[in-house]
Amino acid sequence: MEKAYKLEFAASQGGSLYNTSCGCSKTEPLHYFGPAVKPFYLIHYVISGKGVFSCGEKEYHLEAGYGFLITPEELAFYQSDKDDPWTYVWVGFTGTQAESVVEQMGLSVSHPIFFCDKSKEIYETVTNMMEYNTYSFSDNLRRNGYLSLFLSLIAKRSDAQIEEKDDKANTHVEKAIEYVRLNYCNPIKVTDIADYVCINRSYLYSLFQEYLHISPQQFLTMYRITKSLELLHSTDYPIESIAISSGYLDSIVFTKAFKKKMGMSPSTYRNEMRSGGAQSSKEQLRQLEEFIAKGMKKI
Repeated sequence: MEKAYKLEFAASQGGSLYNTSCGCSKTEPLHYFGPAVKPFYLIHYVISGKGVFSCGEKEYHLEAGYGFLITPEELAFYQSDKDDPWTYVWVGFTGTQAESVVEQMGLSVSHPIFFCDKSKEIYETVTNMMEYNTYSFSDNLRRNGYLSLFLSLIAKRSDAQIEEKDDKANTHVEKAIEYVRLNYCNPIKVTDIADYVCINRSYLYSLFQEYLHISPQQFLTMYRITKSLELLHSTDYPIESIAISSGYLDSIVFTKAFKKKMGMSPSTYRNEMRSGGAQSSKEQLRQLEEFIAKGMKKI
């Protein structure tokens, strides 16, 4: 007999990623499920005890700290150990982004097993999820929030375990460029970029030198100055506002960086541009934009 507390939710709400079920079970010896299929993704995580999970022609013997993925419409079977039956939590989910999320977590039909040492956090996340057990809009939001937290704990494990491959370096650079593109207007630093892509600053520096032949700081400055040039061309905003909009909280620091790159102050550049004497500056703008556009392409 299985001692389980479980919740199931309507799957008709739709969305990019949403919870369909969750639960916690303390099983009896040799308690089993299947072989059977589910219409949604289902992740089990073993809190204690042992058991076996099989999918396709593969069989996995699992214990506390391990988890397994059941993919939609794939025949699966799992059974608790005879002498040390397992206790586990599970979460079901679906949505238009579910398949992509699972792939990015490093899980698939051919690789359904994972290990995660966040047992306490995972258990608390699922039990918290179960507290919001109605079909109300607010409970749906809270439950889906816990779903994201549950998946993030497992994904954190994936980030640490997936081996660095040649194309992984490309991904680091792409993500770093994308982070700059979306956050240049904020007072971010190179350490923030490195933290976002989960590598240290020195490794980020070597990657930028290898792929773009400039440092991350030079790229960040280049992007900010490019955006400030666009504002100087298209608006009458004060220099102080353009500085802040370009990620510089201090207009003096902005002016110094601008002058170093463009050979003149922002005010002088704007005056020459409007009087028709900034053709060379316009050419620099074009070159900067082309360089950034090239860097934004898949490396």
